[in-house]
Formats: sequence, C-alpha cells, structure tokens
Amino acid sequence: MDTLETRELRYFVAVAEELHFGRAAERLGMAQPPLTRAIQQLERRLGVRLLERDRRGVSLTGAGEMLLHEGRAALDATTAAARRTRRAGDADGPGGPRNRLVLAVKAGASHELLHKLLDAYAAEPDAAVVEVLPSGTCEQEGMLRDGRADVALMHAPFNSLTGFDSQELMTEGQIAILPASHPLAAQKTLTLADVSDIPDLPLARWARHGTYPPGPGPEIHDQTQLAQLIALGRTVAVFPDSARAWLWAEHTAVPLTDAPPVVTHIAWPAHSRSLALAGLIRTATRL
Repeated sequence: MDTLETRELRYFVAVAEELHFGRAAERLGMAQPPLTRAIQQLERRLGVRLLERDRRGVSLTGAGEMLLHEGRAALDATTAAARRTRRAGDADGPGGPRNRLVLAVKAGASHELLHKLLDAYAAEPDAAVVEVLPSGTCEQEGMLRDGRADVALMHAPFNSLTGFDSQELMTEGQIAILPASHPLAAQKTLTLADVSDIPDLPLARWARHGTYPPGPGPEIHDQTQLAQLIALGRTVAVFPDSARAWLWAEHTAVPLTDAPPVVTHIAWPAHSRSLALAGLIRTATRL
C-alpha cells in the first residue's frame, strides 16, 4: 500500500502531536474508540508500528517520527492547493477581481523595501492585487507551506529557505531598540552581550513555530505591543536595521557590532506556475 488518505494523515498527526488518544479525539471532534481503530488499521496497512503504547503513555517510533514529518508536509500541501485554487478562481468569473497574491512579511521588518516593491509592482501592466499579510517571527515559512501566502519576504539566518525558491534582495546589520531614556541608549554601538543581560530590561521573546523561548522577557504577540513595552522601559529588542522606520520618539536604535548580518530574500513555493507571482519576483529583483 503506497497511498494514504488525507483523513488518515489528519488522525495520525493529531495523535502524534498530542501523544494522547483522548486529547487527540477531542481535538478531532470524534470518539476515542474509532480513532484508536483507525490508527491500528493504518499501522496494519503500512506494515510498521507507528506508536509505542505502555502504562507511561504514547510515544513515537522511528517510523512514526517519519510519518509525522511527512504527514504534516502532505496536509500543508493539500490545504495550500485548496487555498490557492480558491484565490485563482476568484479572478475567473466575468467582471471578477484581478488576480490576487498574498505576500507574507515579518511585522516591522524591511519596511522601506516593502514600500518600494509594492509601488514598483503596482505600476506594472496587469499587476495582480497584492495583499500584505504581517506575521510574527518565523511564521512566513508556515504561511507559504499551507497556502495562506503565495510569496514571502524571509530573513536569513532566522527563516529557513529549505524547500523554497528564493532570490536575495538586500543585506543589512542589526540594531538594539531600547527605551530612549535608558543609559545604554547614549552608546554609539553595543554588542549582543551588552543587551542580553540588562538588569530590569530583559530581551523581548517572540514565538518561534508556536513556542516561546525560555527567559524572563515579555512574550510578544505583535509589533504594537512590543513598541509600547519598549517605550515603557519594560523590554529591549533586536531587529534588522530597517526596523528604524517604525520607531517611536520614545525609542532609540543602537547598532550591534557583532550581530550577524540579516539577508532578506523573496521566497516562493518551488513548484509555482503563477504568472502573477513571476511578475512580482521580476519586479523585486530589479529594485
């Protein structure tokens, strides 16, 4: 048996992520016994054990780890196909709207580059409508994989470009964004060590792949919240130099001399055949 049904993958991924049949069944909105039977049937059809079950709970086998990785990617691909097909269909009807592209961007990053790109592309003949979708740290990858976005501005080394086609657009340094009243705001330059352990001014924490890193700093949900907390003297943040565009009067940006450079790429699914997307990429590479 070399094919799997989407339903089977959805069931297995839920169990593998929860590592608990009861919680997985609740998440799926179904009773536990049929879910258990479905996973057992899947194991028989594949001829491998996917889960280890004992008194301590449920754990993944090596085969289960592989199916979780591949299953997530497959489910993302089917969801992406549905979402992008709907967007393409919006422009099919008589008098319907123009083609639409969704561009995922990290909130607050590459502000000037984004403005230039949108203005230059809008001037192109037959340009599609570009919907800008702000995201948190590292969320652009997931948005591209599951079809919420058609294209993204990604930032190495923070984003992974694995599985995408991409084109480098710009390289910039990094800055520490501090409360303007803080003594370190008067420095001409700082190091990462200088900002990593400031008494009473912990580093802000952004979620990465849905999980916040450990630390005393506040959990950041959006750029407005971050800007407010910095202005109030509650946190410090590290951003690409282009973030200067959104700073408040209560903020000060200080260059970090030892932070790695940030390389901004425009990235898109490797299999894309969208003419509108190709036009946007051409425009980006001419900036």
